[in-house]
Amino acid sequence: MSEEATAEPPSPSDAPTGAPEGERPGGAEQDGPVSESEALRSLQEGAAAEDAERSEALKAGAIADLIAQRLNADASGTRIGTLALFNDTVSFGGGFHSGGSGRPPRRDGGSVLPLTGTELADHTELFVEPEGYGSALGLLRERHLLVLTGPSGSGREAAGVNLLAEALVLGGAEGGGICHRLLDPAAVLAPGWEPPVENSGYLALVEDGPTGARGFEALPRHLHAVVAALRARGCCLVLTGGQDLAVAVRGDGGETVATHALTPVDPLAVLERRVLGHGGGPEEHAALRARLTAGGVVAALREMPAARHAVRLAADIAAGRDVAAAAAALRDPSEQVRTWFDRHRNPEAVAFALAAAVLEDSGYLTVAEAAVKLRAALTAPEPAPPDVRFRDRLGDEQQWIRLDPDALGQPRVRFRNPMLGQVVLVYAWTGLDGWREPLITWLRRLLDHGDLEVRARAAVAAGVLVWVDHHYAVHRFVTAWAAGESWPLRQAAATALGVAGSRADSAEAVWELLHGWARGGSSARQRRLAGTAANTAGGLLGRAAPRRAVAVLRDALDRDDDWGTLPSVAWGGVHLLHQGQAGPLLDAYLEWSEPQDLSPMVVKSLSAFLFAASRPYETTAGGPADGVPGVPLLLSGLPAHRRAVGELWARALARRSMQDTALLALRDWIDVYADRGGPGTLDALGDLLRDVARRPGSHHERLVWWLDKWAHDRERPSRNAARLHRRLTGRTT
Repeated sequence: MSEEATAEPPSPSDAPTGAPEGERPGGAEQDGPVSESEALRSLQEGAAAEDAERSEALKAGAIADLIAQRLNADASGTRIGTLALFNDTVSFGGGFHSGGSGRPPRRDGGSVLPLTGTELADHTELFVEPEGYGSALGLLRERHLLVLTGPSGSGREAAGVNLLAEALVLGGAEGGGICHRLLDPAAVLAPGWEPPVENSGYLALVEDGPTGARGFEALPRHLHAVVAALRARGCCLVLTGGQDLAVAVRGDGGETVATHALTPVDPLAVLERRVLGHGGGPEEHAALRARLTAGGVVAALREMPAARHAVRLAADIAAGRDVAAAAAALRDPSEQVRTWFDRHRNPEAVAFALAAAVLEDSGYLTVAEAAVKLRAALTAPEPAPPDVRFRDRLGDEQQWIRLDPDALGQPRVRFRNPMLGQVVLVYAWTGLDGWREPLITWLRRLLDHGDLEVRARAAVAAGVLVWVDHHYAVHRFVTAWAAGESWPLRQAAATALGVAGSRADSAEAVWELLHGWARGGSSARQRRLAGTAANTAGGLLGRAAPRRAVAVLRDALDRDDDWGTLPSVAWGGVHLLHQGQAGPLLDAYLEWSEPQDLSPMVVKSLSAFLFAASRPYETTAGGPADGVPGVPLLLSGLPAHRRAVGELWARALARRSMQDTALLALRDWIDVYADRGGPGTLDALGDLLRDVARRPGSHHERLVWWLDKWAHDRERPSRNAARLHRRLTGRTT
C-alpha cells in the first residue's frame, strides 16, 4: 500500500489542529460546485447540529417499515374494485332481518307497513338481548314512546321490534298486538297525528345523518300530544336512529323524552344464537367457536362488529356455503372502503377518515385537530369555529375505527383492520378528484407539524400516494419536496419514496428516479435532489437492495469537482449501516478509495467512512440486533468487519489531508466508545490496530507515537491508549 510523500513518521508538530478552514459557513446554499474544504468542514461541524435530523430520519424509517409491512402483507387488500363474494341477502332497514316473507308488502293508508308473522318471528325468536334491555322495556311500557339510538347495523331495529312486541303483550293488547313500520317518522310531529291502527306497535326508523334527524328537535314540544294519542289508541312507538337523532331530541325539554342508548351486542353471540338456537351444550358451542376461529369468522366480526354481519354469516353457515370465503369477503378492505364512501360523502366524516388514515395510532386529539383543518379546506369559510364533535359520531359514521387507551389512558385512533388506512388513502386519492388538491396541501402542512410522529406519518401517507400513481405524484409534489430548502421536507420525500419503492410493482421506477437525481447537475436545486436520493437509498430501500443503494450513493458522490453532495452521501451511508448493511457499504468504500491517491473520489469515500465511524448508534425499530446504543456500529461490529474496517482506517490515516480527522475519530474510539461497548471491545480494537500496524509503510510508527502521546496527555491521560500502546510495542515486530 502506497502513502503520500508527505506522510512521514509523525513528530510532535503533527498534532491534529482540527478540520480545514472553510471559505463559508457550512450548509449555505449556492449554485456551482462546492469546494473540498467547504464540504469537509460542513461534514465535521454539521454533525452535531444534524443529530436531531438523523434521529428524525431513523424514526421516520421505522414507521415507514411498519407501514410497508402492512402494505406488503396482503397486496390484494389494496386493490380497489374487488367484488364482495356474497350479495344475495336482504336486510330489513339495515337491522337483523336476513330474508323476506316472499309476498308483496301491504300498506295501510300509505303510512304504515305491517310486519308479517314470519318477519316478527325472524326478529324475535333468536333475539339476543342487549345490555339494559329490561330498563328500555320499562321505559316504553310507562311512556309509550321510546327514542332508541345506536350505531347503524347494531341491531337497533330488531331491538325495537322486540321491545314493541313485549310491551304490547305485557300491556294486554287485544289480539297480541301487531307491529307496524311507520314509513314517515316525521309524521308524528304533525298536529293531530294519531296511530292509524289501535292496539299496535310502531317502529319508526329515522335515517342516519343530520338530514334525517332534522325536525326531531321539536319532539319535546310535541311529546305530550304524541304520547296522549298513543295512550288513547293503546299503542307504543319506538323511534330508532343514530347519533344525530340522539342529539336532536336532547334540545330544550329533552329531559322529558324517554331515551335509551343501545349497547351493541356481541356479534359472535348473535351468530351462535342464529346457528345453535337457544339450545346447544358447552361442547357444541366450543366446536362452533373453533370452527369460526379457524374460518376467520371471529377475526372478521372483530373488525366488522355490526350485528347484521353476524346474521349474514349465520345464513351462510345454515345454507352450507363456504363460511371462510364469506368471512374473507367481509374483511376485504377495498369493499369496506368503497361501501363506506358510497354512504358517507359529507366533508366532516371524510375528513376524519382521511386524518385517521394518515395518522393512525396517534392520539385522538392529534387526529381530530388534523381532521378539523382538512374539513376547513373542503368547506366554505365559516364566521366562527365549527361545532364539530368527531368522537360523538364515531359509532355511527366511523364504525371501522376504534379508540384504544394507551398506557396513560389517553385514546389512540386505530382502524379495526390494519389495511384500511392505506385503502382509504388510495380510494380518496383516485376517486375524489375535487379533493386531491386540498389533500396535497393538507399533507404538506402536516409535514411542518411540531410532533415528529405526525410528520413521519404524513410522509408515509405520501408514499402510499406515490405508489398509486408514481408519475403523477413525482411531478405533482415529490420532486418539489425533494428539492426543497427545508431538510425535513426533503426527508419527507425520502420517506415517501422508500414506502413506494417497498412495493415490487413500483420499486424499479423509484430506483430509476433516484439514479436520475443522483447524476444531476451542480446547481443548488440539483444538489439537493442528489442529496435526497442518497438519503432515500440509505433507508428502507437500502435494506432490501443494498447493492443498488450503494450504486445510488456512488452516483451522488462521483460528481467531478462538486463536493456539495458529500454530507448527504455520508449520512446515507450511516443510515445504511443502521439498516444492517455494513458489508456492502464497506465494500463500496474500499472500491471507491482503491486508487489511494489524492483524487476527489478517494478523499470523499474515506471522509464518508470516517463520518460513519464517528456516529454512535441509536436504537430504532428495524435496526441491527447487535448494535450497542451510543457506540458506532463499525466498532461494536468488530471483529465481523475487521478486515474491511482495518484497511479503511489505514487508508484514512495514510492521507496527510485526512490525518487530523482520522486521529480525532480514532481517539474517540479509544477513550469514549471502547468502554461503552462492553467487555471485549477494547481487545477487539487492539486486534484492529495490530492489523493496521502490520501493513507496509509508516503505520506502526504512527500508531505507536500517537498512542504514547494520548497515554501521557497532561490534561487527559488515556489508560486505554496506554494499554493499546503496550500491546503494539510488545507484540508487533
